[in-house]
Amino acid sequence: MKMRLSPVQCLVLFLLLNFVESGRVLRRTRERVRKQQLQKAKQHVLSRTFKGHRPAEHAKEGSINQPLDHFDQQGDETFPQRFFVNEAYWERPHGPVFLYIGGEEAISEFSVLAGHHVDMAEEHGALLVALEHRFYGDSINPDGLETENLADLSSVQALADMAEFHQYMTERFGLSHLNTWISFGGSYAGALSAWFRGKFPHLVYGAVASSAPVKAKLDFSTFNKIVGLSLMNEDVGGSQKCVADVWEAFAAVEAQLMGGNATDVAKDFGCCEVPEDLEDQIELMQSLADIITGTVQFNDEGSVMSIDELCVLMTNKSEAYEEEEEAYDRFVRLVQVYRSTGEEECLDASHEQAVNDLLDTSEEAARSGDRQWLYQCCTEFGFFETCEDASCPFSRMMTLQAQTQLCRILFNIPEHSLPERIAFTNKYYGADHPRTHRVLYVNGGIDPWQELSVVKNGTKEGEKDQAVFIEDTSHCADMMMSAAADRKSLKKARQVIERHVAKWLKVAVWENMLE
Repeated sequence: MKMRLSPVQCLVLFLLLNFVESGRVLRRTRERVRKQQLQKAKQHVLSRTFKGHRPAEHAKEGSINQPLDHFDQQGDETFPQRFFVNEAYWERPHGPVFLYIGGEEAISEFSVLAGHHVDMAEEHGALLVALEHRFYGDSINPDGLETENLADLSSVQALADMAEFHQYMTERFGLSHLNTWISFGGSYAGALSAWFRGKFPHLVYGAVASSAPVKAKLDFSTFNKIVGLSLMNEDVGGSQKCVADVWEAFAAVEAQLMGGNATDVAKDFGCCEVPEDLEDQIELMQSLADIITGTVQFNDEGSVMSIDELCVLMTNKSEAYEEEEEAYDRFVRLVQVYRSTGEEECLDASHEQAVNDLLDTSEEAARSGDRQWLYQCCTEFGFFETCEDASCPFSRMMTLQAQTQLCRILFNIPEHSLPERIAFTNKYYGADHPRTHRVLYVNGGIDPWQELSVVKNGTKEGEKDQAVFIEDTSHCADMMMSAAADRKSLKKARQVIERHVAKWLKVAVWENMLE
């Protein structure tokens, strides 16, 4: 089903480019992965309980009243910020403190009960603490999430929260300079971990920053470029034919839609509604792209399928037919498998519903964090995953202009202000050359977010940050609990992380002895 677009269809395609926004399918994939990881954590804690350890009994939840605006000396408004503590492994009184930083979603007691940082805490006798990010999870501004109440949602305020929390925990547990703090975080929280070390080096001695996008970028076109390269990576089951067939499938879907066959396309892919309107057709293209990007970003971590399984579906000859299927037909079959395995009744194709979801400020909607995170993207980071670059294997309908329009529609933030906001963030933190010291940046070779992180060791004089690059792993894979099926490269990377943390703690003791 190879089709070439006519000049008229190309013109129509150009006119379509004003109506796309980041998809809900990828967000649900992230939530599915999170639930699977949470289930594994529960099983891990339960198995340790059977062996005589009772770690769950040591996780305590608390709340601290944080200033709504740390930089307004006249303001007295506060919000409740949730945290968890686990004292099970702490060697009082001088054992280290491991801070797990929450990002754009809720934390739970398992933030201090399971994960690679917990394994290291047990080894080093550390006190485990986890802090939820302001305006996410249960740490919501009491005034709600209407636009006028989001002004104090920022990474700068979040870092000030951590500093305040550091003081609170110091007083609560009688800590001193002899208690060495190490911070841990992944993805956006990984960037926060690095920035906390950079902005408050007197509070945190070292930081592990996993899959940390420390560089803000308005047009994040390289995200989809890395997705395409990952689909070609033979070490994880990819191939050149796989990415070529994905590209061909998306071109065929576009041609079908522009040929007036929206009803057939909706039936083929099991859409929730027929995408008759142009903006709905683009919403469908985003949903289809999200299936691929979610697979790549969370490969082997609990997503519906792996890269290897996706590429088998996209490239293999079907046993059900004597003749080879076209890429479009194989793509239809892949989406059917995705919906069946992921228990998705239908595929999103309503732009209006997507916008309404982001306008929802109810308590239930706040738990997803989608509205809050888009606000931070509009005010600080960008991170708009576009597809206008020739290296993108998806639809050219995913444009920067269309996505940034949401900032104005949802938050009354004009598009022309975004470049200046992004530039300020990079100037303040240092972009991908952050002004940090004693930070370990960990990234996976098939993780699209590596493009905005630090992937090479510092080479300048005095630059002592280190990088761990794991060729064949995905987003934040190093933070998970160890498993027998882990790749050798991942196991080795965790050993490197462990050696760095152990060295930091040892050097900190020596420095304290010399004081």
